[in-house]
Amino acid sequence: MFFQLINKTLSLVLTYSNAKINIGLNIVEKRPDGFHNIETVFFPIGMRDAIEIADSKEDTDYTFSASGIPIDIDPSENIVVKAYNLIRAKYNFPAQDIHLHKSIPFGAGLGGGSANAAYMIKLLNQKFDLKMTDFEMEELVSQLGSDCAFFIKNKPAFAIEKGEKLTTIELDLKGYYFLLIKPDIHISTPEAYANITPKKTEISLRDLIQQPIENWKATIKNDFEASIFPKHPQLAEIKKELYEQGAVYAAMSGSGSSMFGIFKDEPQILLQWKKQFCWQEQF
Repeated sequence: MFFQLINKTLSLVLTYSNAKINIGLNIVEKRPDGFHNIETVFFPIGMRDAIEIADSKEDTDYTFSASGIPIDIDPSENIVVKAYNLIRAKYNFPAQDIHLHKSIPFGAGLGGGSANAAYMIKLLNQKFDLKMTDFEMEELVSQLGSDCAFFIKNKPAFAIEKGEKLTTIELDLKGYYFLLIKPDIHISTPEAYANITPKKTEISLRDLIQQPIENWKATIKNDFEASIFPKHPQLAEIKKELYEQGAVYAAMSGSGSSMFGIFKDEPQILLQWKKQFCWQEQF
């Protein structure tokens, strides 16, 4: 079971929704609908939010509360609530009190909101024995975001089209150290795609990712870096510093602004990084 039963009387259950990084991101073509087809590898990391639900005593469809990083939108617009409403429209179960504790930063390219949506659906599925398959949950949560489906299986995956077409891959980084720095920089989607020229790749990222990690620096790129780094040179500087500290691979995750490095040995956290949001773990 991926959730904990906290209070049997209230049917209070808790789960943790983790973040992801993109290892490589190629923008291969613009679609007729205005979106872009990409290819990327999603990889789960240990950074996580917490989601609690309990049977509600209120005369309402749900209640919502939050803690941690402030959330400045109306609760009805929160993707956790959207996921809850999506499932409640399809299945009959008691109204729930929802609490979200937010630790994954916004605008970081880490998929925190997408993970929240997927884990809400998985939590409801298990608590109320809705018997949804992984495929059914992936189809439903994809209505809320292109990368949401990844978090249903939550295993390393090669993603194409808008990021919703997934193939689970073998990618073992056990023993490597991971360091992520998220500076106080917000990058909008239009800004990220500015000056991007889509281009189909000669060698698929799915093949490149199977090469030794020491090869990735020369072969695996994030296309957004070429567009974003000139406007935000601090990100390019962080990438340079990660390599200087011994990273075997360093890159931006998604459209930023998180930068990460993968190391064979535990890295030293530089003083200037400590002034930013930092996350460190060993895979």
